[in-house]
Amino acid sequence: MSTAPAPAPETTVKTASAAVPSAPPAPRHPLTLPHFRNLWVGSTISLLGDQFFLVALPWLVLQLTGSSLVLGTMMMAAAIPRTVLMLVGGAVTDRVSPRRVLMTTAATRAVLVGIVAALVWFKVVELWHIFVLTLAFGIADAFGIPAGAALIPTLVAPQQLRPANALFQSSTVLTQMAGPAPAGLIIKRWGIAPALLFDALSFLAVIGALFRVPNPPSPPAPVAGAAPRPSMVHSIAEGLRAVRNDPALLSLMVVFASINVCVAGPVGVGLAAMTKFQFQSAAAFGTLLSCFSGGTLAGILLGGMVKHPRRRGLQFIVASSLAGFELIGIGLFPKLAVIGTMLALMGFGIGFVNVQFSAWIQMRVERALLGRVASVLMVCAVGLVPVSYAVSGALAQWSFKGLFIGAGTLLATISIAMALSSRAAREID
Repeated sequence: MSTAPAPAPETTVKTASAAVPSAPPAPRHPLTLPHFRNLWVGSTISLLGDQFFLVALPWLVLQLTGSSLVLGTMMMAAAIPRTVLMLVGGAVTDRVSPRRVLMTTAATRAVLVGIVAALVWFKVVELWHIFVLTLAFGIADAFGIPAGAALIPTLVAPQQLRPANALFQSSTVLTQMAGPAPAGLIIKRWGIAPALLFDALSFLAVIGALFRVPNPPSPPAPVAGAAPRPSMVHSIAEGLRAVRNDPALLSLMVVFASINVCVAGPVGVGLAAMTKFQFQSAAAFGTLLSCFSGGTLAGILLGGMVKHPRRRGLQFIVASSLAGFELIGIGLFPKLAVIGTMLALMGFGIGFVNVQFSAWIQMRVERALLGRVASVLMVCAVGLVPVSYAVSGALAQWSFKGLFIGAGTLLATISIAMALSSRAAREID
């Protein structure tokens, strides 16, 4: 029987290796995590279904009414609650659970879209049914958007957040590019009801994924005697002041809001009405939306590849000006090939500068204010969209050419005026 110690060379090797700190292991890709992977797959299927809905709904409204004004009002009915209730949705998400909020909104959407699909199939659908549907979707968006942003950090490590968000953003753009054209073909071949039914069934994919995701831990209870948190109104006011006191940021926010006002309505309402009444083709409408999304995806990919961008402020203003001229081109030359080309170029410029603008905000704004400044940006993105929808519906009723030329002229004028008047915006690097 021997009690001799381990050989000295082995001990020496172990001691030496222990003295040298090993490099931290590289974080695993988020797709290696089952809960995240299932949620990403389910969300991508649901996003694809949303594209079928976004083609089918305008087509249904135009079939029932023949009025672009009604279509603009319908889309405004969804945009208003989305904007008004967005902050409430974030508060509810923090108090309840992002998983539960997402499951509730997805299940509600599935039921409502399924009901409207059945009404269309049996040819008993009425305009008020669609108003209820769009209003409910706007409310669901107000709660679902902040819940989706809050859920991802509970599923991945901090080092995995960038690729995790990139996956979801890529899915959004890819489905916007790939979904509308087949949706238009299905509507052309079999009608609107199958397209709506596909959207209703697509929600089951994300509900199934969420069902297996565990609820994140509840936030700790407030400590007795601790200072109360600032009120929501106070927090929002701080974010607004941060934007107001930064001339460069404020200038680019104005341009960003102008892009959304001048593009959302003409593309969402005017394009649908134009393809319905001039080209008589849902497939053409879907194809044109795919052109816009394809250009956006290409711009995002190129923008993400630029490691050391220069003159970002000038890039943003130039892209906004070009988008205005491209809208004018659609109004002057209303041919399918021209419209598709203009939309692809417009999407490319917007996608490229969005990547640069988002990264610039993240680097410029202090971390404690970043969420609130981002919420101001979201208001710029969606807050004025209802106005854009309503005005576009009225102008499209009068003249498609007038709508696109007017929106393009306004956007180009604002962009050029900002380039001439705001040195802070021009010199952003």
